Amino acid sequence: MDIILISEDRDLYRMCVEILAEILDQPWTLSTAGADDRVLRADVCIWDCEAEVPLPSRGYGHCCKHLYLVSRKDLPGFRRQVAEAHVLLKPVTPVTLAAFLGFAVSSRGKDPLREDRDEILQCLVQTNLTLQEYDQDRTNFLARAVHDFRAPLTALSGYCGLMLDESFGPINLSQQEVLRRMRHSAQRLSRMATAMFQLSIARQVKKRPDFERGDLQECLDQALHEIAPFADERGITIAPDLEAGDECLLFEPGQMEQVLINILDNACKFTPKAGLIEVRGYPDFWERRSRQSAVPRSGERRRSHDREPNCYRIDITDSGAAIPTEHLDAIFQEYASYSGARDRSGGGLGLAICRLIVTQHGGRVWAENTDWGPRFSIVLPLHRSQSPAGSAEANAAIEEMRRSDVHATV
Repeated sequence: MDIILISEDRDLYRMCVEILAEILDQPWTLSTAGADDRVLRADVCIWDCEAEVPLPSRGYGHCCKHLYLVSRKDLPGFRRQVAEAHVLLKPVTPVTLAAFLGFAVSSRGKDPLREDRDEILQCLVQTNLTLQEYDQDRTNFLARAVHDFRAPLTALSGYCGLMLDESFGPINLSQQEVLRRMRHSAQRLSRMATAMFQLSIARQVKKRPDFERGDLQECLDQALHEIAPFADERGITIAPDLEAGDECLLFEPGQMEQVLINILDNACKFTPKAGLIEVRGYPDFWERRSRQSAVPRSGERRRSHDREPNCYRIDITDSGAAIPTEHLDAIFQEYASYSGARDRSGGGLGLAICRLIVTQHGGRVWAENTDWGPRFSIVLPLHRSQSPAGSAEANAAIEEMRRSDVHATV
């Protein structure tokens, strides 16, 4: 099956690769093309429509399916030109794109019910388009509300700190304990509000991290300081062990600190009292594949036999209960959750933020069950071919990595 993506968005390309690898069990190719290119034959065309991108011309007349990704501001003009089309509202989510892309590729070929299925798909797309418009309105309202919600939480935490420092007079030990708990609760609410705000604007505003040569040990120390009150309250022991990082390891310290806080906070919630959390960091080899995750698999054919470390890996293992296998990936999705007392998703906030940040860094984050308990792993790529002296060079390294595998074939 041949699929063409008319877009220069590398993130969209990678999303399509992951979706196609998941939904197709037959050989397929995903090619990228410009709006001015002429492709004689394809089974599915995905158009990333921009204001300056013309609509399909005769050169794409042999395509079996057209799927258009349109911004809301461009939607009225698009509707005037194309009355009936399969349209998804940008920014498109992986779940939405997977659903309609799966339907499109499954309805190809000679099928007496194909026309009826196409009509059903068209109705579903139009209904989904309306729902996406409502969802964007809701998201924009939520972003504004959460932004205003963070200010009083920050003020509350600050006032608790002033009182703990006895800036307004001496306090006794019982009052200090109450104030510490108040500040800790306010800080957790503030982190949750920040996560909600980041998720709300992530799809609307694409922000590239400010890469620099940082110290992961400092990030971990700050994360442990933030988590300490909660861990101490439950008698949880956290054992950190980070090997020295490579000078080619580039990241934004503030964001990686947030990732570590979110995962450690999640681990503390599900680790039993007097339990153990182990944090281990070390250089590792990561085979960057177009469709497989960073999780090694037995018998896997690799592109290269060079085992020189090309990433830095962090494993966070806790002694909590195992995560249901069917939810190992879902816990990182936005606003996803599953019923039960062992729901690790946390409403799809903290872990979704982790995946967002790590993906922006060109890395991977995933969860798996081990004999010792659930383990969350992070890999961040090393950029040996680029100078780590400044953010400009680091961003160039990330962009070069993202431009690799411009044509995926499975």
